[in-house]
Amino acid sequence: MLLLRLRNAPWIWSFIGAAAVWLATIAYTEGQGAGAIATAALSFACFTVIVGTGQMLVITTGPGNVDLSIPATITLCGTVAMKVMDEQNGWIIVGIVAALAAGAVVGALNYALIRFLRIPPIIATLSMSFLVQSSAIAYNRGLRIKPPSMLDAFTTGETLGVPWIAVVTVLFSVAVGIVVGRSYYGRAISAIGQNSRAAWLANIPVERFKFLTYVASALLSATCGILLAGFSGGPSLDMGTEYLLGSIAVVVIGGTSVAGGRASVPGIWGAALFMFLLVTMLNTYGASSGIRLVATGLIIIAVIAIAGGEKESR
Repeated sequence: MLLLRLRNAPWIWSFIGAAAVWLATIAYTEGQGAGAIATAALSFACFTVIVGTGQMLVITTGPGNVDLSIPATITLCGTVAMKVMDEQNGWIIVGIVAALAAGAVVGALNYALIRFLRIPPIIATLSMSFLVQSSAIAYNRGLRIKPPSMLDAFTTGETLGVPWIAVVTVLFSVAVGIVVGRSYYGRAISAIGQNSRAAWLANIPVERFKFLTYVASALLSATCGILLAGFSGGPSLDMGTEYLLGSIAVVVIGGTSVAGGRASVPGIWGAALFMFLLVTMLNTYGASSGIRLVATGLIIIAVIAIAGGEKESR
């Protein structure tokens, strides 16, 4: 029964894909570096999981909902955090609060553009990303401030090959899974994604939950910016670039319905590991950048197709 349920779970294929590419990689290297690859995959997947979770919440609220301001928010909030901390351990909490506050403002502005100016989410969040990125450039001024030693130790530390940041991110994913599956908020955004008018008629405060969802996405982007700046030795103006399509890709590969109404928290982890390990495998094989892009696209399409693609419209 358990095996049957797993086979029918849309997220299981992302984990199967991740395992397959990892095995293909270590087979090519004859087992050398298998542990190091797994540790690196856990570390780098964490950042994608965090922003992918925010993107998943937004997409779950229905067709057309997407947050394209994630990369710029990562950059701005990572910069704000490091400048406020100023390499001092005593200022870590203040820097985190400042970065989260900046993220909350971005999320609120995203929703304001969508709700009050009636701008489609894809245009509203893309426009906001230009404003946020410009703010990050002006605030950064080309400086690369190192993270405090405690933040650096946390983001890069590991025990027996398991990164500390991965343990915290797994616990975070479990909490999100409980919220999405069992809380009023989780049931509400699923109902909104399935049919927003029916949700409104059922006395669900649709706009309030959409506001909370866009703010949550921005807060998770801010969190990723803080951790990524600590992990990479300081903020940079392109630190969020790869998470634009990456945050959407892990949502789709992970089994979340792009039509809204169905979220898949475990799938975010499987897809994030799959994406990192796939690039690692192609690099190990010595594939050129062009071949890597083509192969990545084809393999992602294959995984989605095997998983069954999008179900029929309700």
